[in-house]
Amino acid sequence: MMRAFLAAIVLSVVLVSCAPRDEEPFDVLIINGQIVDGSGNPWFYGDVGIRGEKIVRIGKLQEIASEHTIDAAGKIIAPGFVDMLGQSSLTLLVDNRAMSKISQGITTEINGEGVSAAPVNERTLVGLESMLSKYALEIDWHDFAGYFKRLETSKIAINVGSLVGATQVRTYAMGSEDRDPTENELSSMKQQVRLAMKQGTLGLSTSLIYAPATFAKTNELIELAKVSSEEGGIYITHLRDEGNRIQEAIHEALDIARGASTPVEIWHLKVAGKPNWGKMASVVGMINEHRAQGIDLTADVYPYAASSTGLSSRIPSWAHDGGSARLVGRLKDMDTRQRIRREMMGAAPGTDNTMASTGPEDILIAGVYNPQLKEYEGKRLSEIARMWGKHPVDMLMDLVVADSARITAVFFSMSEQDVRMAMAQPWASFCTDGGQRAIDGPLSDGKPHPRAYGSFPRILGKYVRDEKLLSMEEAIRKMTSLPANRLGLRQRGLLKEGFFADVVIFDPHTVNDKATFEDPHQYSVGIEVVLVNGKTVWEGGKFTGNLPGKVLRGPGYVN
Repeated sequence: MMRAFLAAIVLSVVLVSCAPRDEEPFDVLIINGQIVDGSGNPWFYGDVGIRGEKIVRIGKLQEIASEHTIDAAGKIIAPGFVDMLGQSSLTLLVDNRAMSKISQGITTEINGEGVSAAPVNERTLVGLESMLSKYALEIDWHDFAGYFKRLETSKIAINVGSLVGATQVRTYAMGSEDRDPTENELSSMKQQVRLAMKQGTLGLSTSLIYAPATFAKTNELIELAKVSSEEGGIYITHLRDEGNRIQEAIHEALDIARGASTPVEIWHLKVAGKPNWGKMASVVGMINEHRAQGIDLTADVYPYAASSTGLSSRIPSWAHDGGSARLVGRLKDMDTRQRIRREMMGAAPGTDNTMASTGPEDILIAGVYNPQLKEYEGKRLSEIARMWGKHPVDMLMDLVVADSARITAVFFSMSEQDVRMAMAQPWASFCTDGGQRAIDGPLSDGKPHPRAYGSFPRILGKYVRDEKLLSMEEAIRKMTSLPANRLGLRQRGLLKEGFFADVVIFDPHTVNDKATFEDPHQYSVGIEVVLVNGKTVWEGGKFTGNLPGKVLRGPGYVN
């Protein structure tokens, strides 16, 4: 009897000691939802248990207590979305809520398109004076260690990763001049890339369509990309041409990939200019062909047939030599201005007619700094030209001068068919290519591209639910695990035990974008709850006040 009694006690002790720790209460328990885990596998019903920053259990968990239970019945539970290009490096220090991002389910944003937050010196600060003054923002760092510390000290609602910009290190070393770097200057640029990688950047980026990036030759970029590659980084590029010479531009990216032994990603893949509509099929074929040959080439896309950038981007790159002030000076010189005009019209030998590829009726003024130009926001260049009785090319140059080359515009330059084809590719992830905005506060001005507010809900609503271009599982894979794996973001991009609890809960029947080109400052609908590192940042259509975002550092990081 005694022996049996002791055995029973020993057994009960063993059972208690072996009881799963997951019987402890969860901090957050999400129940009754359809789980789309980010892998591309079919959805399944289940619950998600979170403790601290991590997902600790996925399964049938409703019997376990929780501090906060979220009923996701009729909703989809997915990993937080990764914006492959977000443009909020500096504005997150102006408004740390990231409202237009969290409201569309974005929990991680990647920044640094050619120009990055660091390194910083007196050369890289040229041209930023107006922006810094407008937002009362002080740049008090010199390298990425300082920038990342500033983000962490300020606290942010979303996770942030950055690449080091080839334009940034070029400007740091030699300013905005149209020439090759000296041996010492190139050495300085490579040292800055190395330092940035060791301080946590994810790779090297270029924006080769914009001056002074246009002045960099392929061999220079290969040398910089080699440094990034040696530290485990990726090379991501805004191609040198997205229109008439897009295939040549892709070949350059491939040359850099081979020369530096690096993976390569094309930012916001597009075919721009009406004469080029329909060419996406050949571009996709070209990418598939090189992937089949073993080149690690991928891309990302935003779901709109319009782009947005500075209005001065239409002016030939040689005129940007030395920076914005010298560009404005050239536009004021009548002889130089006439040369620029001839080239923009395609009247000079060997030049493209930039106004033919995207006419004045397809250029919408998005944002200005000069208050006297405020009335033109939301108007087409063709309309403004008629108001003044001027040729659209002259009007464009006048606006650039009047706003000191700071004016931004939306360009309706793509075809919907080409956009859809790019979005459907299995190697294409998604981005906004838009800085964070808000319907209130300092970032609520202008007529920005609606992609800043609506990209990811637009995909889920228009292209998944309504048009069935993609399955829900495939779309979410392209929003989550695909970009996370591409960037080497550890324990992100999947709903998986042990992964960080970046989670989105949305209604598949109502999710949609609301922002339009005419009225862009509108949050999307259908995104019910967003968690970043286990904390809710968006719930019930509102910011919760939590700021749990982290800086996500890359493979070369040395603490």
